Amino acid sequence: MSSATSVNSALADYAAGRTTAQQLVGVVAAAYYGARDSGLGTRLKPLVEIIERAHPGVIELTGSIEKPGFAVHLAERPFPRRYEAELRQGVEAVLAVGDADVPRPQPRAPSPGFITRIVAAIRNVFSA
Repeated sequence: MSSATSVNSALADYAAGRTTAQQLVGVVAAAYYGARDSGLGTRLKPLVEIIERAHPGVIELTGSIEKPGFAVHLAERPFPRRYEAELRQGVEAVLAVGDADVPRPQPRAPSPGFITRIVAAIRNVFSA
């Protein structure tokens, strides 16, 4: 199961009332900090901003030998109930947008190597 699929199911479960805010915070934080430069990280950024504003220090990053080099652990404190409405609105907004508006990195052609650039420069000298 991919990270995006597990996050989508966690978001849907929270919107349907099947999971708690604390469980959702753990899934979202782990996915966001694990895939920060991907489209998933971009998609989850509004939720992480809500989480960090409502409950600073809710997650703890610790060193790990696995990729990406850290692990996300939840703090032992519950998510504040007064911010659950804002979190629910953020979840509904992320679910409404889906993956359609997530910017995808465009593949780049590899830059020419040193020898290729020298050959191209010599060709330009003789063709002029």
